[in-house]
Amino acid sequence: MEYDFAVIGSGFGGSVSALRLAEKGYKVVVLEQGNRVTPLDMEEASKSVFKLFWMPWLGLRGFFTQQFYKHLNIVGGVGVGGGSIVYAAVLLRPKDEFYSDPSWSGLGIDWKKELGPHYDTASRMLGVTTNPSLDIMDEYLKKTAKKMGALTTFGPVNNGIYFGTPEVTRDDPFFDGMGPSRDGCHLCGECLTGCRHGSKNTLDKNYLYLAEKLGATVLSNRRVVNIIPAENGMYDLKLKDPARRFSRCPGIRAKKVVIAAGVLGTLELLFRCKNVTRTLPGISEELGKVVRTNSEAIVGALSPDTDLDMSHGTTISSDFYPDRHTHITQNRFPRGYNFMKWYAGPLVNDDKPFRRSIRSLGKILINPLTVARHWFARNWNKRVVILTVMQNLDNRISFTHGRSMLSLFLYRRLKSKRYPGKEAPTNLPVANEAARVLAEVVGGTPINVIMESLMNQSTTAHILGGCHMGSSSENGVIDTSHEVFNCPGLYVIDGAAVSANVGVNPSLTITAIAERAMSLIPPGNKESGNRSKMKIKNARAARS
Repeated sequence: MEYDFAVIGSGFGGSVSALRLAEKGYKVVVLEQGNRVTPLDMEEASKSVFKLFWMPWLGLRGFFTQQFYKHLNIVGGVGVGGGSIVYAAVLLRPKDEFYSDPSWSGLGIDWKKELGPHYDTASRMLGVTTNPSLDIMDEYLKKTAKKMGALTTFGPVNNGIYFGTPEVTRDDPFFDGMGPSRDGCHLCGECLTGCRHGSKNTLDKNYLYLAEKLGATVLSNRRVVNIIPAENGMYDLKLKDPARRFSRCPGIRAKKVVIAAGVLGTLELLFRCKNVTRTLPGISEELGKVVRTNSEAIVGALSPDTDLDMSHGTTISSDFYPDRHTHITQNRFPRGYNFMKWYAGPLVNDDKPFRRSIRSLGKILINPLTVARHWFARNWNKRVVILTVMQNLDNRISFTHGRSMLSLFLYRRLKSKRYPGKEAPTNLPVANEAARVLAEVVGGTPINVIMESLMNQSTTAHILGGCHMGSSSENGVIDTSHEVFNCPGLYVIDGAAVSANVGVNPSLTITAIAERAMSLIPPGNKESGNRSKMKIKNARAARS
């Protein structure tokens, strides 16, 4: 169980790392805490939250996560392929403000120029294509953009989906026959509960698939609980199966380690190694201080037409920009997301959190039927339009590590903390205006996430940062090559390394940043590298 590189996590950062390291001739293992998710798992998850949610302590072993903290709620994915299993397959490049953000623009690198070719590579690998199918929901979003004076910015999004022809299987259309065969998109709107048809370009169909063909080992149901430096310069990784409390997993030894466990998983592991097990005490005190919510807000509107069906299409198919800092997409929810209707509350626009809470509570008490119409709506997922609103402004939140009320003070966990002067917003006036206009367009009522309006909590699927780049451990957690300060051979290559708000769905950016990080790793064993090249050559020859 000894490897050149151990990669913790199989999301966008981990999968890129696995493939590129395998191509360079390294012996690689990928450690994923979740399961290998099958089409049957996805079909069941589209119908039942008990098959969708990952809560192993409750016996739920799905692939969708939702974690609650004092100041924010975070949704994500777990399983072989990480967040790509449940992401909406939206692959967009950020605007210039991302590259010039002061948080990382002073590190001596022209980030736009530096990342340009890696965005190109990431786009090719993830199969970026413009969505060819717009439907009723997109027409509603278009009318909303027009009413907000932003019609010229409206259009179809770029997706990582093989659209093809439904029910028709085609040999790999992306990698000269080296990838898996693919079925055309059914436009079923179930991207968020996994694509059971195999049309979405999840990581197990590109980066991870190719990495395994080159010899990388992928071990599911393995959570890393400690990283211990060994005397010979290697690292010992202690593992457990998160779904089996009392089972033991053999440890792993690796010369170098890539942490790509997602922002929450990466921070949890590094805090644990720094402050609990104290195996990595040299990690910077900046750990967790600069975390980004992508300045996100979730709003929407419910149509009163009980027979309306807006579910035809991909989860996200169109978008627009109401101003230079704000990006808005629509979302189709599958049936498995019906639990989200319980989060719906009245729309209240107020920058004063306490006053907003009182006004929201007042609206609920004075007119409870308005809320009840959402909570008990028939065909809710087919009638609702949910808007994801993101901004590239320099807003932040922080994470610390310790005992909290949410854990009943029984164990240490991540704890959210406001960042003075640059607090991540819980009330976005532009988002509220978009919801109000959308409600006019559909003839229904606007929706606000009740945790935002009542409890002053942000909701995001795009948490970023926590291990921001710096010139030293005094102002950053990692250097510009992604190596952790004071921990040679330990790298952070996932959303935790993104040092500024992207302002759009960040999957393509995380992939491009990971591609750049891997380009800085020198080739490994020459003989192994030649074997990797020979495998690629033989596969192409067999295809021909």
